[in-house]
Amino acid sequence: MYASNSITATTRKKGPVIAIDGPAGAGKSTVAKAIAEMFGLAYVSTGLIYRALTLKAICLGADIREAECIGELARSADVAVLPEDGDCRILLDGEDVTAELTSPEVCAYVSQVAEIPDVRAALLDIQRAIAKKGSVVMDGRDIGTVVAPDADVKIFLVADFEERVRRRVLQARERGYDVVEETVVSEIKNRDTIDSGRKVAPLKPAPDAITVDTTGKTPEETIAEVAGIIRKELCGNEVRNTSEGMGEKSCFT
Repeated sequence: MYASNSITATTRKKGPVIAIDGPAGAGKSTVAKAIAEMFGLAYVSTGLIYRALTLKAICLGADIREAECIGELARSADVAVLPEDGDCRILLDGEDVTAELTSPEVCAYVSQVAEIPDVRAALLDIQRAIAKKGSVVMDGRDIGTVVAPDADVKIFLVADFEERVRRRVLQARERGYDVVEETVVSEIKNRDTIDSGRKVAPLKPAPDAITVDTTGKTPEETIAEVAGIIRKELCGNEVRNTSEGMGEKSCFT
């Protein structure tokens, strides 16, 4: 279970931390899950942590605009992250709420919740504890800049707005939600504005992140491209770390 400081990795030896950031619909979760499985690492979606808090606020009827109230909710909520079988499950106050976290209602409010400074401060320790243990692929919006600035590899995914909308509509309908494209357009525009403009941990690539444009690419093509970057980066780090006569080491594969 990943919960505060109680963390289990999927490998015997501490492995690398891979940060995958980007806006809604860029393909973060699809790519991160595949990369985690490919490299034998745990997969953690930090966005689900914010979604869990958003769900709790909605269920309690809390006013999302009341930052102080939502901040207190974040400090008192019991959120546990469980990476299992290449996926990421979330327990909220002991209950598995993973299936509810992608509902249109949660999607509509999560960016407003996530922009509250007290919320980000309250949930940051959980995320950093996960990164500190290593052997993990983490996706989100500020992994490479705030959560794990020392990550071994930082990827920033982007895609054209129209393609991100198309993916979100398809994804929602596949999950059984009856969504209107115009609603998704408005939602993603709003999320982009909030995520990029917030004062604390705005959405932006880290200076040393490698940007990958997923527009027009199949998931398999993007996954292969990102995997190639990771192998190159990790092997390069191994070479640099052993260049002082320590002998040759095999890179992470």
